[in-house]
Amino acid sequence: MFVAAPDRNYEVGMEDGDRLEELRQQAHAMGIKANARMSEEELRAAVAKVNKGEQPQRPKRQAKG
Repeated sequence: MFVAAPDRNYEVGMEDGDRLEELRQQAHAMGIKANARMSEEELRAAVAKVNKGEQPQRPKRQAKG
């Protein structure tokens, strides 16, 4: 039986603002700078793209449109 590991961003008691702040810090550490204006959805997409090997600034530009 396969049981998925819990997503640490959805820990019990962790509020939306805390999750978003953690995501922003993660993005910044990955080189996605000046991400304060990006939505949570844009940040998640940018982080995923960097994890797949894209340069950090490219996902940010794509999120801005």
